[in-house]
Amino acid sequence: MDDFYKILGVSKDATDADIKSAYRKLAHKYHPDKSGGDEKMFKKINEAYQVLSNRDKRSQYDRFGKAFDGTGGAPGGAGFDWSGFSGKAGPGSAWEFGFDMGGMEGENLGDVFDAFFEGIGVKRKRRAYERGSDLELIHEVTLEEVFHGATKKIKFKTFITCGTCSGLGHFPKDGFTECTACDGRGEIQESRRSFFGNFAQVKTCVKCLGLGKIPNKICAKCSGMGRMNSDREIEIAIAPGVSDGQLIKVPGAGESGPRGAAAGDLYLRIRVKQHTLFRREGDDLIVRHEEQLADLLLHRKISVKTISGNVASVEIPSGYRFGDRLTVSGEGMPRLGGIGKGKLVVELDVKAPKKISDRAKKLLEELKDEFKD
Repeated sequence: MDDFYKILGVSKDATDADIKSAYRKLAHKYHPDKSGGDEKMFKKINEAYQVLSNRDKRSQYDRFGKAFDGTGGAPGGAGFDWSGFSGKAGPGSAWEFGFDMGGMEGENLGDVFDAFFEGIGVKRKRRAYERGSDLELIHEVTLEEVFHGATKKIKFKTFITCGTCSGLGHFPKDGFTECTACDGRGEIQESRRSFFGNFAQVKTCVKCLGLGKIPNKICAKCSGMGRMNSDREIEIAIAPGVSDGQLIKVPGAGESGPRGAAAGDLYLRIRVKQHTLFRREGDDLIVRHEEQLADLLLHRKISVKTISGNVASVEIPSGYRFGDRLTVSGEGMPRLGGIGKGKLVVELDVKAPKKISDRAKKLLEELKDEFKD
């Protein structure tokens, strides 16, 4: 299996937006209907996107790499070699091994395997509904907020729990009626034929969603979903020293799940705004400072503003050469975890006078030999 990240030309820490953008460009370039298109490459691009655009599949792929089967499963399954059951006729297929599909050629093999495992006593966990989706947002902060730390209120639109029915989608006090589709069991048994034989497959009832009963009164506010699309506001702490692009996880702050299911998580990606005076290099802060030539030659102390609002005193060392950096310890960015700070690095811009008086020229000529090492 090819490397899906290399196929799309993205890094392993690429965002969902990066992956989607790369896919669109490549799909447009290699589409078979276009002049110069490549059907084989187009299929690879689609396969890579199907995995990397799905959070669960991408997580499995990152863990298992080439052993990942592309459907969200771990390598090796339950100890069986499924390579012969590809669902296609030809070498290595179920037909070549002599299995009688019994009219099941068009069936989903995943359903067949589910039935097989249940038939031999291996229970697969069924869920009537899924948890709410995870969300990823980008939030901008200033360099000062990163230095001091900040508490920010963030407002965004997503599914929130319905307040009328407390997220259930119905009102338990109004009672229930037994589901006629599953006779109150919450599950429906279907007989399935496969190349393993006949198996009874149990599925969650789609009418009652596994409850076995139908609520007598559905919430009109959320149409029985237990959630609605609205604004959510949360408060989040920005730790001092957080990096640009860093991801902060807020458990349970994503989409609310339907009908009382658990909420998803929120992933907040930090973007640090460009500063007019300082730039950041790791834990150090770089600042450019303009100084008179005479002050440098006389090795006078210079005053430099820090991001904390204080003023640091910096001494020009003997033997200073233009272009050398000066440093002030402890005036850089806080390190995550509160273990000290980086340095303030001063880059000097030497300001030469636009005009020099005749007297100054004469003095400089007299002192020229004094400047020699």
